[in-house]
This record gives sequence, C-alpha cells and structure tokens, in this order.
Amino acid sequence: MTTTVPARLHLGFLDLNGETGRKFGSIGVAISGLRTRVTVTRAARTHVSGPEAERAARYVERLQEYLGLDAAHHVRIDEAIPSHAGLGSGTQLALATAAGIRRLHNLPLDIRGDAFRLGRGRRSGVGIGLFDTGGVVVDGGRGEAMAPAPIISRIPFPDAWRIVLVLDPGRTGVHGDDETTAFARLPPFRSADAAHICRLVLMQALPALVEVDIAAFGGAIKEMQELLGAHFAPLQGGEPFSSPNVAAALHLIEGEGAHGIGQSSWGPTGFAFVRSQEEADRLIALARKDARCRGLDIRACKGLNHGADIALDATALPEP
Repeated sequence: MTTTVPARLHLGFLDLNGETGRKFGSIGVAISGLRTRVTVTRAARTHVSGPEAERAARYVERLQEYLGLDAAHHVRIDEAIPSHAGLGSGTQLALATAAGIRRLHNLPLDIRGDAFRLGRGRRSGVGIGLFDTGGVVVDGGRGEAMAPAPIISRIPFPDAWRIVLVLDPGRTGVHGDDETTAFARLPPFRSADAAHICRLVLMQALPALVEVDIAAFGGAIKEMQELLGAHFAPLQGGEPFSSPNVAAALHLIEGEGAHGIGQSSWGPTGFAFVRSQEEADRLIALARKDARCRGLDIRACKGLNHGADIALDATALPEP
C-alpha cells in the first residue's frame, strides 16, 4: 500500500491571542513538487527504511499498539518532504504511515484521530486538512477539546496561478521542543492584530481566491505575514524571515511583480504568488542571477487541489 502526500505551505496564524477561547487557527495550501511517499507491506519482522526512518518507526510502534496489530510491517519511505523547512514534513509522514497501515489491514481511515495520537496538529490543523482534501484550507483553532483544530473552509487554488518557492538548504526552522520553548517566550499577541488578521482572511483572502483576484489575495497574505513576522522577529534575529537570503530573493521578485510574499511556519522556506507559469519562470530567472540567491533552491510549483493518494502498489507485494 503506497501513500503519496504533497508538502504544504503554512501561510499564517489567525489568532495567537486566544481571548475568545480558541487559539492559533491558520491558513495553508497544498503544493506540487515536494512530497512524501510511503509504502507499507506485511513482513516477517517490522522494519522501517529510507529518509526519516527513525521518526517513522516511532509512528509505526504507536499505531500498532493502538490498533492492536500483531502483524509486522515493512515501511519504506521512498521520498520525504525536507524536514524542518516549514513544509509540514512531520505531519505528512505521520499521516501517510497511518493511512498505509490502516488500508493494508482494511481499516477505516481516521485522519484527525491518528494525527492526535501521533502528536501532530498541536497548533495548526492545516496539514491534517490538506492531507485529506488539498486546496487552500483554514482551520478554526484549538479549543479546550483534546483534538486537532477543525477545518472550517476549503477553497480550490486557481489552476493558472503559480507559487514561487524559495528554499534555503543551509538552514532549518525551529522545531520540536525548541518550538514549544519559542512560543512560551513570545509576548502576548495584540487582540486588535488578531482581529485584523481574521478580517483579512475572511473578508479579503478567501473571497479573492473564489474571484481569482491575485492582487487582493496577495495583499491580504502579505499584510498578515507582516503582522506575524514582527511578532516572531525577536526569535529570528530581529527579522521577519529566518533566512536573510530567502528574504532578499522574495523582496527582489516582489519588486518585479510577485504577490503575497511570506515565510511558511518558522521557515526558512519562503513563498510568493504569481499569475502564470511564464511569470514564475521570468522571476525565477531574475532571482537566480542575483548573488544573494546563490545556494538557494528557487522553483515554481502549483497549488494542488487534491489530498493524499492512497493506492495498492503492484510493485510492493506482501513479503513472504
């Protein structure tokens, strides 16, 4: 059983204040070009291979215990989203592993439940929602219930648009225990800023998606990112972007017509939106000529309007 799931961009939190009783909330989009692909078969003994094998082995152990499975499995990670880059690698690996094991044993999927059991979705729920549906999703934040945030909106990403992705392979974003510590060190988020971000998302970004208005969509995302970037800057060397080179590349292409520049999660991955593949190619060519962009991975990707693909792999028959 092979599960293929795309990377995601976390475009920003809606409410880091939490005065309403719910906190975080977020908006994200599934993207092409970077993916996790996990194949699960029966085996004589449990074995996990490939990139991120140690992390996946922990997921397998928890799932087998929860599901009461005596069978052993070979879990082969054929491809993995770059880890700690702001692309949702941990959540997609966990859910791909869980889906493969469940389908192999003819068990129903439980995406939100398995995410919770495997320690995913503690803050943002968009990775869970995007595994299921793709597109652009919004989650409604974490309340008092011990469960991932509910998905409250899903809108297709316009087919013609492209996302210019800027990766910095030489850096990693904050993650794990360091992320928990970082959130604890942040000052309270202003209630007025949280309210304004919610207004930007509900009254500008989402309608702009439906109307395919990239200027309005990009304007909302950029303003949202500026508010959040200022809040997180003290933990990123005083800057809204964790990678100075990524920031330079984004500001360069913004000056040439890109929309909605920002950083996904803790970065270092940055993004911008453009109207077409031709526009993306033009901007990428310009950026690659700039000395500040040397060593960066700059590429164009699509927004994907489908979730994970879970299918029987004819080349991965059960081991004897």
